[in-house]
Amino acid sequence: MGSVHPEINHGRRDLIKLGAAGMGVVLLGEQALAEPKKGVKFDEEYDVIIVGSGFAGIACGIKCAEKGYKTLMIEKMGRIGGNSVINGGIFCVPQNDLQKKAGIKDSNELFIADCMKAGLGINHKELLETLAKRAHETYQFTLKYGAKYLDSLVHEGGHSVPRTYQTAVGSGAGIVLPLMERFEKMAGVALKTRTKFDDFVMDDAGRVIGILAREDYRFDSKLFSDDLENQGGTPKAFKATKAVMLASGGFCQDKYYRAVQDPRLTPSTDSTNHPGATAGVLLKAFGIGAVPVQVSWIQFGPWACPDEKGFGVGSMFNVNASFRYGISVDPKTGKRYMNELADRKIRADHMFAVIGKDENYPINLCDSQAIERLLPDHYEKALKAGILKKFNTLEELAQHYKMPVEAFKKTVTDYNSYVKAGKDPEFGKPTNMVDGITLSKAPFYAMRGTPKLHHTMGGLQINTQAQVIHSKTHQPIPGLYAAGEVTGGVHGASRLGSVAITDCLTFGMIAGENI
Repeated sequence: MGSVHPEINHGRRDLIKLGAAGMGVVLLGEQALAEPKKGVKFDEEYDVIIVGSGFAGIACGIKCAEKGYKTLMIEKMGRIGGNSVINGGIFCVPQNDLQKKAGIKDSNELFIADCMKAGLGINHKELLETLAKRAHETYQFTLKYGAKYLDSLVHEGGHSVPRTYQTAVGSGAGIVLPLMERFEKMAGVALKTRTKFDDFVMDDAGRVIGILAREDYRFDSKLFSDDLENQGGTPKAFKATKAVMLASGGFCQDKYYRAVQDPRLTPSTDSTNHPGATAGVLLKAFGIGAVPVQVSWIQFGPWACPDEKGFGVGSMFNVNASFRYGISVDPKTGKRYMNELADRKIRADHMFAVIGKDENYPINLCDSQAIERLLPDHYEKALKAGILKKFNTLEELAQHYKMPVEAFKKTVTDYNSYVKAGKDPEFGKPTNMVDGITLSKAPFYAMRGTPKLHHTMGGLQINTQAQVIHSKTHQPIPGLYAAGEVTGGVHGASRLGSVAITDCLTFGMIAGENI
């Protein structure tokens, strides 16, 4: 079972009234029961068709175009990038140049061990080994096509050492936009937005030879899934002479399918994902025999804010400041309750325990020394939106959040002593990661915190060549590749922060190389 809790329902157990077509575990309506289409008359022909325009899709597209393949990329939403363009832009690269410059000792084995620990040991290790071997090459690939990074490393929770680059703009757009600009300038490529994948086209031998799609599609986020009704668009059939590559992402916003995996997730459970993060492509792949891997493991990001929707403008404050350089406090007691730099699942579990049934949201805070280390976008927008608060004294902060003042001040005093001593005896926060920054320099900054649905661990089984595996033959489905969050097994039960970009880009490149 994934990292979810009954408290998130706030008493709402009446999930979804299912009709007869909604009773299957992996099917969405009667259309999913039909055989994949054969004998289709194609409207357009390409060498490669890529479904999705985020990290994985763009990396694959560039690699295919470099080989001279006529390549079509389709995106069902009106803008490109999916979750990739709005994510935090933190990119894990073990044994990187900045580590070597700073004298930080790292290894592929340590990286894999960190991932396995967070993933509760159920990661598919051969996929992690592939990431470790190729990560530096993937990083160089992004530099080649215009991505820019800060000249310092981020130490993400759950990692033994700092090994994470941060894009210069502070989001995934710093990778997506320059790479997409390059892709669109390459010969023989086409990008179609508002074009939704509907089904695979197979030949008699079981090879994927194309797709059915709809152009001029308008996604409707009010529905539980984008597959429950037509929603318009012009049907088209696209032929792929070499392969179809799936880069359609996860399903955190698919209110039906995520609840099938865990009924504690109600339609109102918030997510950091963009509205189009649904399961339609994944389910169609299951329908042609792809192996499901660990689909019920769903990760919560522990750094979101309950006072805004989705990922919002506050998350990066917690990712970069309060958790690393500050503390998280239970407002009822004024005390810390967790290691603020543990992996995401551990932090989310502890936060849910504090929140409970009465929505007692934790307070995440830091001081001005931490703020000085942030990019402006990591805190200024949150201040302007009013979800991040600024206080002249600790007493003022405690009174605003109705915390017991003396207990809170003692918590701060104790924490500061732990930082100075280099050891946190209460929760084991790795004080070597906080650069000696204590909670001591006014003004102070604070925000309410909550976990939100962030990443679906499971998906399609792939091999180290990014080929999708068939459930009966245990061999690759001919003509079908996949990379990124639509796949499963890399991260096990819970993903370490900043490894998603590594995963998506690397296996996207590998798919393009092997098609």
